[in-house]
Amino acid sequence: MALAIFDLDETLINGDCASLWSEHMATLGWVDGESFIAKDHQLMALYAEGKLAMEDYMSFSLSPLVGRTPEEVAFVVEPFVEDVIEPIFFSDATRCLATHREAGDRILIISASAHFLVSAIAERLKVDEVLAIDLHQEHGHYSGKTRGVLTYREGKVTRLHAWLEEHGETLDGAYFYSDSRNDLPLLQRVDKPHAVNPDPVLREHAEREGWPILSWS
Repeated sequence: MALAIFDLDETLINGDCASLWSEHMATLGWVDGESFIAKDHQLMALYAEGKLAMEDYMSFSLSPLVGRTPEEVAFVVEPFVEDVIEPIFFSDATRCLATHREAGDRILIISASAHFLVSAIAERLKVDEVLAIDLHQEHGHYSGKTRGVLTYREGKVTRLHAWLEEHGETLDGAYFYSDSRNDLPLLQRVDKPHAVNPDPVLREHAEREGWPILSWS
């Protein structure tokens, strides 16, 4: 039995849930669609290049949630996940999850997206344990701020080590599946790193290190 860790966006799903959520907020009328989506694309291009300050993205993407309750947001997230996200689950990813379940491995999704999105998607994938970006609340409403260490780049390592200590787990024999150069800090710390549909930087690193490179569809 080992720990099987999965990134979410572009790894388990064929897309980025945060950007898709931005588009969905436009359809809900929560944002000015054209300008908000253009800004989202600009920031996500920086992410793809490994140049994004995640604090900047979260400040931008959480602004439409300010003053809304978690219950209000969850009410619209559930159909969003069903209608938009579930159809883009990689079938190879769901098979990989099933293989780890059959082996008795403990499955954890760790993502640089907001917890309310990641946990809802994980529930559809029948994954109970999630590390994601936690959101601050004031008087039961989202404040537009994050809470704690962001699960991004080295922050994923920091949050994972805290989780390991809390749950009495180790990284002995652990797997990690990711598509992104931004996850190299964590990929380099597990025994069994796997590059899934990797970006050019991750592909080059994986080839040099002899890591498995998976093409999921």
